[in-house]
Amino acid sequence: MLEEFQKFAMRGNVVDLAIGVIIGAAFGAIVNSLVGDIIMPIIGAVTGGLDFSNYFIPLSSKVTATSLAEARKQGAVFAWGNFLTIVINFLIIAWVLFLCIKGINRLKAPPPAAPTPAAPSKEVQLLTEIRDALNAR
Repeated sequence: MLEEFQKFAMRGNVVDLAIGVIIGAAFGAIVNSLVGDIIMPIIGAVTGGLDFSNYFIPLSSKVTATSLAEARKQGAVFAWGNFLTIVINFLIIAWVLFLCIKGINRLKAPPPAAPTPAAPSKEVQLLTEIRDALNAR
């Protein structure tokens, strides 16, 4: 049984998948840092420090807090600002990943094939036939 598990674990696909998950997690941390530490502060500076994450609608009369974290402790809230922030982060992350993959695909693309020469015109073909006929005599 141990031998079977070892054969299964050492197959190329399983090892490749494990490596992909580890690299994906590390790359995800890089992209999250890019969005949270570089892109979102720029967007915040351009929009005057606008931050949607604390916008919410209280669903209970007991909720009197002004911050989302405190409001959640007091009762049910509709945290639409937090959801909007996460959607914006997702769109930025998806765009960055799209650009990265597009760049990688461009690097992996084979060089363009040499253009095939155009077929000779009918006049050239006729002259070639005449030349070949004269050489054959």
